[in-house]
Amino acid sequence: MQEQSKQLLPQHKKIGKMGNEVSKSTEDSLRKRFNPEGSLLRRQQMRMLEILKEVDRICKKHSINYWLSSGTLIGAIRHKGFIPWDDDLDIEMLLTDYKKLMKVLPQELPSYMALQNTSTDKNYFYFYAKIRDKRSHLEEKARYDRVWKEQGIYIDIFPFYKQPIWVHLLSEKAQGHVYKIMNRMGDENKEMWKVRLITRFNEKIFFPCLKMLCKMSNARETYGLGIPFHDPRHTEDIFPLTEAEFEGYMFPVPKDADAVLTLKYGDYMKMPNIDDINVHVGALTIED
Repeated sequence: MQEQSKQLLPQHKKIGKMGNEVSKSTEDSLRKRFNPEGSLLRRQQMRMLEILKEVDRICKKHSINYWLSSGTLIGAIRHKGFIPWDDDLDIEMLLTDYKKLMKVLPQELPSYMALQNTSTDKNYFYFYAKIRDKRSHLEEKARYDRVWKEQGIYIDIFPFYKQPIWVHLLSEKAQGHVYKIMNRMGDENKEMWKVRLITRFNEKIFFPCLKMLCKMSNARETYGLGIPFHDPRHTEDIFPLTEAEFEGYMFPVPKDADAVLTLKYGDYMKMPNIDDINVHVGALTIED
């Protein structure tokens, strides 16, 4: 794999030192407790990093803008890498870039990675994409993934565009019926036809109607329709993108990462009570 992520993107300004990173002694202590080298979690993190580097290469090749987000962005700013106990990786992009990326990924990804969205997996019902590693297998605690074609280690890709919060909440409610069905269905999967029907109706009919309303709105950007998160984003805090170190590589981050993270989390530099930390993954196997 080409290590394109070491190179700075021409349109991005390299981020300066934030000044509030976790001390080395604290970082070493956390690493020893949660993700020492060779541990299953650390191997999972390195596999996610491998996917991210490939996405970064593809985005650079096709002039697609994206940025690290949520806990991954906290990790970059506070730890210069993964939060030691973190078992997922999130990136975000504007809807126009998201659509472009979805078109090029099937041709660009290596054979051991797979794009997962509603077009590539008939049982997938999330309205954001995943890129999966095909050399691993994981089971998340909610087990929604039990009916999906790909079940390997993944990163999440979230689209953003402007929409009034009431429109977004309406889209959440419309897609929320799917989660109710999945929760009551158990492992027999006899009602998957209902899941597919609701998802396709929302994707092809209801959500396009809602998007027409969004185009007339002066609202803030937030996650795409049907995604059960609706934190606002201020584009003036995001663009122009800059860069931050993450696991020894430079990746795009919002211009004002402090403002973005404070809006979402408050005091994001404050460490949580580590005894209260839970991970998402239920079971995981990784092929060498």
